[in-house]
Amino acid sequence: MKKLVITLLTGLALLFAWVQPAHADDYLRVGMEAAYAPFNWTQDDDSNGAVQIEGTNQYANGYDVQIAKKIAEKLGKKPLVVKTTWNGLIPALTSKKIDLIVAGMSPTEERRKEIAFSDSYYRSQPVIVVRKDSDYAAAKSLTDFKGAKLTSQQGVYLYDLIDQIDGASKETAMGDFAQMRQALEAGVIDGYISERPEALTAEDANAKLKMVNLDQGFATNDEEVTTAVGMRKDDARMSQVNAAIATLSADQQVALMDEMIQNQPLASENEEEETPSFFQQMLTIVQNNGSQFLRGAGMTLLISIIGTVVGTGIGLLIGVYRTAPQAKTKALAFFQKLFSWFLSAYIEIFRGTPMIVQSMVIYYGTAQAFGIDIDRTLAAIFIVSINTGAYMSEIVRGGIFAVDKGQFEAATALGMNHGQTMRKIVLPQVIRNILPATGNEFVVNIKDTSVLNVISVVELYFAGNTVATQTYQYFQTFTVIAIIYFVLTFTVTRILRYVERRMDSDTYTTGANQMQTGVIK
Repeated sequence: MKKLVITLLTGLALLFAWVQPAHADDYLRVGMEAAYAPFNWTQDDDSNGAVQIEGTNQYANGYDVQIAKKIAEKLGKKPLVVKTTWNGLIPALTSKKIDLIVAGMSPTEERRKEIAFSDSYYRSQPVIVVRKDSDYAAAKSLTDFKGAKLTSQQGVYLYDLIDQIDGASKETAMGDFAQMRQALEAGVIDGYISERPEALTAEDANAKLKMVNLDQGFATNDEEVTTAVGMRKDDARMSQVNAAIATLSADQQVALMDEMIQNQPLASENEEEETPSFFQQMLTIVQNNGSQFLRGAGMTLLISIIGTVVGTGIGLLIGVYRTAPQAKTKALAFFQKLFSWFLSAYIEIFRGTPMIVQSMVIYYGTAQAFGIDIDRTLAAIFIVSINTGAYMSEIVRGGIFAVDKGQFEAATALGMNHGQTMRKIVLPQVIRNILPATGNEFVVNIKDTSVLNVISVVELYFAGNTVATQTYQYFQTFTVIAIIYFVLTFTVTRILRYVERRMDSDTYTTGANQMQTGVIK
């Protein structure tokens, strides 16, 4: 047991030393989704002036990326894209995980309360994207969308524009435009509100979709249709950022956007041809993106394995402590009780809150409140570990109570203290008894790592979502991801079942049974 603990601690120390935040002074860390073409997208090489995405061997490109490059040049920095979910952009900025937000963000009044904005670097126009074969494809005005099921992205002004359409069904807002395209193609919604460049991208990439040009469109104000760079309010580089933006005239902005529309992935793949079968499409996705899936699966396994092992260790320690006899002195008894309250609070909090919320609080909250900059991979391991520890502590406690009381009495009669009793008699039985529950927790952790995409950990779901936004084949891509998750969990389950069979012997209780027999005699 001691060798195992030392080995685990050494491995964690090496991992912490190896995985360091890429926070060099010569980089300008720019936050964006890298999934909102033609403003920003993900690609596999650095062609057409793409910029590397932090923590991956992939690159980001698009109109936002080109603007970010001009700003970085003005500031004397190298641009580095930090791929971040839309809802995580402002927390990432305010917690200093990134330096700028260049993601097609509008400088609304609500956002100005949290961050500052530069001058506008693009003006857009809201439109509606529908299926080409739907009744709404021939719409000319907003009134033609009466009864339509419409949505847009969560947290953007486009979603509120649906209120201007009388009789329209305002569906739940979605996380990103990739989800909206998938929902539209599947018939879950009748259309979504977007901006003209993104709508042109969707129309060009998928022959089933169409951008509707309205004679009488949405009523908007200036701050809604402009996009600007988001910055922290205490950032003194605002004038330099505005100077970089000013180098592009309105005509040059349009020309740059047109160039990005031409350079975006799948921009010229909308030809009418025989559609491959579903299986062939899946096979093509695996062949073209297998390395991304492997890296994502590797990160998922790394986080879930370390999280499960460390969490089980935490659970064992807490379980042993909470079953220890009360200290004899009043002072020690008081501190023992106080620490027990702390452990109870820890268990209830982490069992009673979702891991996705814990991720946001730990990764962004600690940086914003205390200035603690945690690498996202280490943060992910920490989150999974303490979450697993909270669940495992109760499992271990139940396993300890399941051991026959007579074995404790026999150990006490032989002069063993609580630590010796636990180490030599109880814990070997507990470990065997909780092995099925530990395996179940491991399987749960493999699946739950998917929520860590909210802090941009490049695990399996994050990698799959990236591929889906590149190929526009959402159902096919996520079917591949589901198969990979199943293979991982099925393999882990079979391995743990084998371990259980190997340990399925009564020899581990022989010593305890002999002691009990001696006491009875």
